[in-house]
Amino acid sequence: MDVEHQEKRGDLVLDFDGLRVYLDVKSQLFLVGTQVDWEEGLMESGFRFKNPNAQRSCSCGESFTV
Repeated sequence: MDVEHQEKRGDLVLDFDGLRVYLDVKSQLFLVGTQVDWEEGLMESGFRFKNPNAQRSCSCGESFTV
């Protein structure tokens, strides 16, 4: 993920109450059906990605294999 200020050609643009998310074509293939949620806990807080296409993921939850 990275911060972008405008869409690039071919991007899928999603709008969540004014928060615009740009998803490039290649990423769309890997992220179909993925749910993104914000979680807060005693030890850490942050975005959690739940990808139904992931066959395997690392213990940190940031990388996966489809």
